[in-house]
Amino acid sequence: MDEMQIGALTVDSHQHFWQIGRFQYHWMRPEQTVLQRDYLPATLRPLLDTAGIQQTVAVQAHGSVDETRWLLSLADQHPWIAGVVGWVNLEAPDVGQVLDELCQNPKLKAIRAFVHDIEDPKWLLRPAVLRGLAEVERHGLAYDLLFRPQHLPLAQPLADKLPGLRLVIDHIAKPLIKDGVMEPWARDIAAAARIPGLYCKLSGMVTEANHATWRPKDLQPYISHVLEHFGEDRLMFGSDWPVCLLAASYLQVVDALDTCLEVAGVSRVGRAKIFGMNAARFYQLM
Repeated sequence: MDEMQIGALTVDSHQHFWQIGRFQYHWMRPEQTVLQRDYLPATLRPLLDTAGIQQTVAVQAHGSVDETRWLLSLADQHPWIAGVVGWVNLEAPDVGQVLDELCQNPKLKAIRAFVHDIEDPKWLLRPAVLRGLAEVERHGLAYDLLFRPQHLPLAQPLADKLPGLRLVIDHIAKPLIKDGVMEPWARDIAAAARIPGLYCKLSGMVTEANHATWRPKDLQPYISHVLEHFGEDRLMFGSDWPVCLLAASYLQVVDALDTCLEVAGVSRVGRAKIFGMNAARFYQLM
């Protein structure tokens, strides 16, 4: 990271906090023992300092408004948590009123749902969900798209129906890195990249690779592909900490992305955008 320190803001656009006794995290599996403990700001702060990351965006890990309130309280206590991606029930009739309350805290920047775990593959296009997303847009918030490759074709119709809603794809839509599979992910994410204003997070990749044997070269084809189609102005770094600990330390995630961007020929200025300025612009952190 040293050569990227050119005075630009550095931001981790995607990290989580949780307390095992506070919420039940349905997505955690019993064998994922490294995740089954509390991960709070005091643990993350030293890691950020070592990696040279100044601010973060805390992203929901539980589908409840209570967790969103809790994340906002953590952000109030720690100024370096610059934004929160929370959760609301998009299909609820009172979603607008719930957002009225939550948006009293200016650190709420976006909303997310566990789309990739919902049985209906076209859930995002349901009329009730679209009404909820229209409320997200009306409140000036962005929306994080938690996709797997099969969900990527939803991006265009969603953008067509809500052209004013700021959208970002999390985790480059979780391609099958472990198996070295590119298609149809490569085709569909290239199509999604043609949507004006759609961003993509360079996050969550190490956990889609082989946890025990991955190397930066395994990530390179996927990173190079999204670079080709999104460019250096619509990509942002995210650690996905502490989920990343299944495969890598915080610093290993940072160094792997930095290495891959260098191999891809991204300039120091471009890397500074990806490691901070793009996230600050998209999430309106400044």
